[in-house]
Amino acid sequence: MNILALDTSTEHCSIALSLSGHIISKDILAGQRHSELLLPLLHELLLANDVTLSQFDGIAFGAGPGSFTGLRIACGVAQGLAFATNNTLIGVSTLEALAQKSGNNKIIATLDARMGEIYHAAYKKNDGHWVTVSEPMVCLPKNAPALSGDNWVGCGSGFDVYTKELSHLYNEQLLDIQLGLYPHASEVAQIAITKLIKDPDIPSMDTAPIYIRNKVALKESER
Repeated sequence: MNILALDTSTEHCSIALSLSGHIISKDILAGQRHSELLLPLLHELLLANDVTLSQFDGIAFGAGPGSFTGLRIACGVAQGLAFATNNTLIGVSTLEALAQKSGNNKIIATLDARMGEIYHAAYKKNDGHWVTVSEPMVCLPKNAPALSGDNWVGCGSGFDVYTKELSHLYNEQLLDIQLGLYPHASEVAQIAITKLIKDPDIPSMDTAPIYIRNKVALKESER
């Protein structure tokens, strides 16, 4: 099975080609230039590996949560590519991709949501599949949901920014904190494959960004 995956949910822009289980990827620190860099980066990666879009079984993207603009860019490009090639479109949670990237089995995945908040979810791996223990949400670090059990691994930019608050909240439940991790297209591709194997008839038309936070700007009186 071949999967093309994109992620522009953070300041990083990443693309991955999963070709019969072998993943080739490219990542660049894009800042705010995702729309400018994504397609040239894709063209470069396809050309370098002598692959065409018609050879893929699915087009996957990091669906969120994350940067609102970034999520729309990845979704829009993935939708266009899937439509042009009559391919299946697969949205993958960026928090689940973050859990996959950690390499552990009990994960508290967080992303900095700005405005003093974090995106938060918790997962356990069971028979190679991620099971959601705490649903994705946006909250203040101090209000992150309680979890049962020990040996949790915390990761993502939420832990990078709010290490002290989250370490205090989960205290001895944490086995480790992995700093510097961010969602990447390689893990988006891995999860997309398991989704496509489980459900070959994923309804592409229902695939959309996962924003979680509906309100992105504060009024003057709320600042």
